[in-house]
This record gives sequence, C-alpha cells and structure tokens, in this order.
Amino acid sequence: MDLENIKRVGVAAALSGGAVLRSYLGNLSAIEKKGAIDLVTEADIGSEKTIIQTIRQHFPDHAILAEESGTDPGMPEYRWIIDPLDGTTNFAHQLPIFAVSIAFSYRDEISVGIVVNPISGELFTAVRGQGALLNGRPIHVSDSLSVSESLLVTGFPYNFGDILESVVERFRSCLTASRGVRRLGAAALDLCFVACGRFDGFWEENLKPWDTAAGMLIVTEAGGRVTDFKGGKYGVGDREILATNGCIHRELMSLLELKEKL
Repeated sequence: MDLENIKRVGVAAALSGGAVLRSYLGNLSAIEKKGAIDLVTEADIGSEKTIIQTIRQHFPDHAILAEESGTDPGMPEYRWIIDPLDGTTNFAHQLPIFAVSIAFSYRDEISVGIVVNPISGELFTAVRGQGALLNGRPIHVSDSLSVSESLLVTGFPYNFGDILESVVERFRSCLTASRGVRRLGAAALDLCFVACGRFDGFWEENLKPWDTAAGMLIVTEAGGRVTDFKGGKYGVGDREILATNGCIHRELMSLLELKEKL
C-alpha cells in the first residue's frame, strides 16, 4: 500500500475541492436545510463532486463515504471518507472558518488524514506512523499539564436541543476549570488546532464519520490522544469524541464524566 501516493491524490482532491469553495464564497444562490439548523449549499455539492472525480481518476475501484452523496460502493478494504465542506454554516455567513476534510481507511484503519482551510491556506496532513504536518512542517500537541492552563474548544451537535442540559453542564464545567472554551463551528479544524497546539483539548457529541476521520489521525500522529468521554477507544462515527494533548486527558475526562452523572 503506497500511502504517500494516497496522500498526494488526497491532497490534490482537497485543494480542488477548496478551490470550488472559494469560488462560491459570497456567491451562493441558494441555501437548503437538511435539518432545522443543518445547512447544505451548492458549494458543498460542487466541492464533493470535484473531490470524488479527482479520486476516481486514480482509484476507480475504491469505496467512498461522502457527506452529501453517501456511500459509493467499491473495494471495502480501501475507503475514502469525505467532508467537502466542514463548517457550512460559517461558510454561508462568509465566516472564513471552514475546511475540506478527507481521510483514507485501509482495512478499517484510518491511514491518511488531510484537512485544508482554503481561505487561510493551511494544509494539515498525516500518514499513520509518520507524524503530522502543517504545510509540510512537523507539528506537535501542546505541553500544557492541567486544564487550568488550557484553552479548550468544543462544538454543539445539531440536536443539542434534545440534550441541552448535559451539553450546557459539560460546557460550564470545562469553562470554569480552564482558561477558556471556544466554539469555532468546524470539528475538523478543531482537531487540527489541537494537533498543532493552539488548543489543548476538544470534545463534542454526535459527530459523523466525515467530521472526525482525518482530524483524529492528525491529532494522534501529532502526539495527542483521542478517546470517547470515558477513555475508551474512539471509532469513527462513535457518539462521543475527546481529543487532547494527552497530558490533560484524564482531568478533562473527569470533568465530562461528572456531568454525565447528573
């Protein structure tokens, strides 16, 4: 398995998708709803089409799981997981915090992760066992030793109204224990910002596989830790994700666990 070639194709696909997003930014003709606050635009669809076309030119037999078009059958041991626009609400409001996220899975193990912000030009990449990079330079998680020294980031799921009490209690607990909590609205970037040390920890619930597949590998290859809220193994698409620099993981787990018991 030539993972470097996989990475090259994935990066090309991500950059092509990002170019589509730039062309639509501020020029949307319509914004549709998949849910009450879950948006989709022609930019999402156009980016995804371009990404898939790029991958199919090189790997016509690989399976694909993409946010807008769903599953495209292929050889199941080779699977691409695509979010053509992570942060659609930000994009629709012309807030430049959004990304293209592409992961490659071999035999159900995420092996390559790629996240690009087409506005800032920041390209995060990771190949399993080879570390994580930002624009070709190695990155590493922070060395903060306690939550009190940490800047955290989280997100609110689309169905937050159904679990509002637990979401707010977790937020309150982490906010009061830390230097602050941010909410950027793009989980793939949240994870990458943990990987490069801008944030020390991230948690969220009810994310989809395409939200986390690339970012989780980038975090772990940068020296971080990714689990569920209880410290169990995180699988792409699981209900809970907790990603940290490793040093504050247990402390942050205890804060989140405390709120679950209320």
